[in-house]
Amino acid sequence: MGSSMARLWFCLAALLLLLLPCPTVIAKQTYIVHMKHNDKPLSYATHHDWYSAQLQSLSSSTSDSILYSYTTAFHGFAASLDPEEAESLRQSDSVLDVYEERVYTLHTTRTPEFLGLDRDTGLWEGHNNVDLSLATHDVVIGVLDTGVWPESKSFNDYGMPEIPARWRGECEKGTDFSPSLCNKKLIGARSFSKGFHMASGGSFLRKPKEVVSPRDQDGHGTHTASTAAGSSVANASLLGYASGTARGMATHARVAVYKVCWSTGCFGADILAALDRAILDGVNVLSLSLGGGSAPYYRDTIAIGAFSAIQRGIFVSCSAGNSGPSKASLANVAPWIMTVGAGTLDRDFPAYTLLGNKKRFNGVSLYSGPGMGDKPVGLIYKNRNSSSSNMCLPGSLEPGEVRGKVVICDRGINARVEKGAVVRDAGGIGMILANTAASGEELVADSHLLPAVAVGRRFGDLIRQYALSDPNPSAILSFGGTVLNVRPSPVVAAFSSRGPNLVTPQILKPDVIGPGVNILAAWSEAIGPTGLEKDTRQTQFNIMSGTSMSCPHISGLAALLKSAHPDWSPSAIKSALMTTAYTQDNTKSPLRDAAGGGFSNPWAHGSGHVDPQKALSPGLVYDTSTEEYIAFLCSLDYSIERVKSIVKRPNVTCSRRYSDPGALNYPSFSVVFGRKRVVRYTRELTNVGAAGSVYQVAVSAPSTVKVLVKPTRLLFKNVGDKQRYTVTFSAIQNANRLTGWFGSIEWSNAQHQVKSPVAFSWM
Repeated sequence: MGSSMARLWFCLAALLLLLLPCPTVIAKQTYIVHMKHNDKPLSYATHHDWYSAQLQSLSSSTSDSILYSYTTAFHGFAASLDPEEAESLRQSDSVLDVYEERVYTLHTTRTPEFLGLDRDTGLWEGHNNVDLSLATHDVVIGVLDTGVWPESKSFNDYGMPEIPARWRGECEKGTDFSPSLCNKKLIGARSFSKGFHMASGGSFLRKPKEVVSPRDQDGHGTHTASTAAGSSVANASLLGYASGTARGMATHARVAVYKVCWSTGCFGADILAALDRAILDGVNVLSLSLGGGSAPYYRDTIAIGAFSAIQRGIFVSCSAGNSGPSKASLANVAPWIMTVGAGTLDRDFPAYTLLGNKKRFNGVSLYSGPGMGDKPVGLIYKNRNSSSSNMCLPGSLEPGEVRGKVVICDRGINARVEKGAVVRDAGGIGMILANTAASGEELVADSHLLPAVAVGRRFGDLIRQYALSDPNPSAILSFGGTVLNVRPSPVVAAFSSRGPNLVTPQILKPDVIGPGVNILAAWSEAIGPTGLEKDTRQTQFNIMSGTSMSCPHISGLAALLKSAHPDWSPSAIKSALMTTAYTQDNTKSPLRDAAGGGFSNPWAHGSGHVDPQKALSPGLVYDTSTEEYIAFLCSLDYSIERVKSIVKRPNVTCSRRYSDPGALNYPSFSVVFGRKRVVRYTRELTNVGAAGSVYQVAVSAPSTVKVLVKPTRLLFKNVGDKQRYTVTFSAIQNANRLTGWFGSIEWSNAQHQVKSPVAFSWM
């Protein structure tokens, strides 16, 4: 009887437990905590100890919650917290801010010659390459990306001298990465994954889903690193396309790789940790082909880390983004960052579509398999309103309808190469990838898995119309290999993100464009050239497009300028690249925009396309000091604490601030007329040319604005002399607020042209 009673009570207790409300488990996530660096009590030996104590004062956190402590790029730490803990930290007097980390995305052999660099050395033709080659050995480019494939020939260190003694970096060991894979070319390789692991659903201490090492399983990082500073590799190609010698911009510079991007993105906590480490390691140039839209600078991980870098003389180059041709789509717009858009090369990969009505249309392709032959096959375009078959999304095509045919797929939504895989899996034998209004006439070549031709919107519309109207439509696809000296070029890529700058409209962005369409560079052998799981092909080189590709071009050129002018500041190097950029293509026409085929403007191309030859000797530079950047930040109506959080100096008072942010000594102008009809800025130029140089000004402006420059003549008696000028912009009438108006201010003499674009807008 006693045992039966006990069993009854046990059952009742269990039932009561089931009826009790369960405590809610609040998921933790990564927060970045901005600390007042100088508030650390003396009782703590290190800032990390202080941060640990802050967390231990919270209910459920321990010091293990800290993912990273930052010392250089940022003052604070990243931690795994629940929202209540984050809110508790916000109440602390020693905490400046607490915010959820942001996720950033990747902005995914002909270029050296196209840019006027020597084919073999990667230095300037006609200059003393021996001296510059030796100097370039001292320059280290840090690349934050998806890692590196160290076995690539692009990281061969043949002929490289010993690593500079000042270098403090290292090559980390991983299960698939031996430190011995580094050499005198690839001198550093690290990985940062704690933010990624937290976002992937659990503690960073658990066994990760991806191998933690600097090895590149994606290909993107190997491509960008080799573009910036890859060694010369003969007989390079992508499956026969773009064959020749592949090499980076600064072939003699060193490379250090920081893996911050994983299968689900690039996480702010990891990026900050990599920036922190790269600065301490001793890099001279930082290259980041990634971004995450617009945010105030005190909330922008990359902007905050980059400010620390430029204070230490490190040049920072970032991609503008691939969200064009939409306006105001830029990322990485801080004025201390070089923001890089993308243009085309004078190399193309033609492919052709011959329709059954005998009309032939030009397109592009990197397809390298067996051709279709010369017999026409059926052509189909499925544009039902109720389905996604016109986009060729996975599962959208009926095998019975497309088997044995060429399928027209509209560009957009899913990856271009994935559309071809969808067609192939449904039984189709070819694809015409047709642009819509969003991509205009921009053509991007891809290494498709089946015969495929990409065509622009105009040709795409004609082909679609034929397929829908002809009772028995047919087509033949053919491929033309590699063609050089294409005209016109460069053309601004339609995907390249555009201004105006939403964070600070008074700063014109992007700064420049560089080669970013169909770029050949080294590749990871862990993945096929399309990046699709179904693609089992292996290649040592790949052709890719994106501002991800244009960014490392500028990073490599900055390394060359740094080696030629070791005393130049990052802003001087930036100014040299901007004021010498060109705005005419190889037909002597103004730069065109692939999005619509019309002329481009500075919201798309910034100062223009980089010209390394001229940037080596720009004559004058707009040199911007850290104090001027601080005055700029103080003009943004940020609180003094938020300014300090970016600048990382305890004694900032904002006693000096500009009347408006556009007064920064910047190499370009963005004039915003609001209630003020007159905007006046003063700029300062530094002579880096010959003593006794004299410059005259020339102004170009739209009819809606009057521009007055005083003085109109500048004399620089000595090298290093500085001269100021004031420019007054007066709005004669209100212009269309949705339309940009543009002009330029150019200081020139017989040897140099120092040109600044001007954008006008009415808010």
